[in-house]
Amino acid sequence: MPTDRTTEFLRELLVRQLTTWLPAALHRSRRATVALAGADAGSAEAALRLVATHGDQVRGRQVTVLVLADAAADLPARLGPIEAELPAEVTVHLLPGDAYRLPVAVKAGGAAGAPLFSFVDLPGAVTPKLLTAATNGRTGELLLHTADSARDVLVSAGFPLVAEVAPVLPGGEAAGVVAFGSRSDRSLEAVRDALWAVGADLDLRYGDPLDPTGTTVDVVGEPDLEPLARELLAELGAGGSRPVTELRRHTLTATVYRAADANQALVDLLDAGDVRRERESGRLAGDEIISLAR
Repeated sequence: MPTDRTTEFLRELLVRQLTTWLPAALHRSRRATVALAGADAGSAEAALRLVATHGDQVRGRQVTVLVLADAAADLPARLGPIEAELPAEVTVHLLPGDAYRLPVAVKAGGAAGAPLFSFVDLPGAVTPKLLTAATNGRTGELLLHTADSARDVLVSAGFPLVAEVAPVLPGGEAAGVVAFGSRSDRSLEAVRDALWAVGADLDLRYGDPLDPTGTTVDVVGEPDLEPLARELLAELGAGGSRPVTELRRHTLTATVYRAADANQALVDLLDAGDVRRERESGRLAGDEIISLAR
C-alpha cells in the first residue's frame, strides 16, 4: 500500500493532469470518461471536485466518472455530497473491485470511441488486458502507479508515447514508478510539467526506473542539465541530425527532464560548440535541425 506521502503525491499529480486533460477532451469530443482504479478515497474526491470546477465546459456534453473501489466502505457517503453539486451531464459510477477490473468498468461505462483518461494504482504486475482497456482503441491516456518499470508493456499495448519516473521522497523513501502513456505530445509535456511542479512542492527527486546506477535529479530550483546534455549528444551520435521537436520528445520519453529543459540544454551545447544549428540566430524552432559539431 502507498504511504501517506506517496498518496499525497499521486493525488496532486492526478488533479494537475486532469486539469489539462479534461478541457482538451471536451473540446474535441462531446463525451469523455475518467476512470479511477485503485485510487484512494481522497483522490476520488479530488477528481470529482476538479470535474465540478469545469461545469461550463461540461454543459452540453457527457462526462462519465468510473470509480473502482475495493474496500472503501465509506466512499459512497464521501462522494455523495460532491455528486450532488455536479452538473447533470456528469454521471458517476461507483463499482466494486480492484484495479484489475478496469476493463469491465470501461466497457460498462460505455467509454468506447471517446477520450478516456485512466488513473491506475496497481499493487502487482501490469497485465495486457488492463492496458488494452486503457488504450481504448486510440483515444486513451493512462497515468499508472506501479512497482516497476512499465515502459515496454505500455509501448506493446499501443501507447506510442511513454514517460516514466521513479520518485524518491524526502529521506530517501522510494515511491514506486509513475508511468504515463499517450498519443499526444501535448499531454506528454503536460504530465512531465505536472510531475516537476508536484515534485518541487513535495521536495522529491526523480530517477529513471531503468537506470542501474540509481542516479536521481533534484526537481526543486534550477535543474542540473549536464546529464541531459550528455543524453542529447548520445542521441545525436546514435541517430544523426534531428529536429528540435524530436529531441524534445526524446527528452520526455527517455529521461526525467521536461521539454523546456531540452531547449536550454541545446542552447548550452550550442554555446559550448558541441552542436550546430541550421540558422545563425533567433529562438530554436521545432523544425530546426540540430547536428553534432564534429
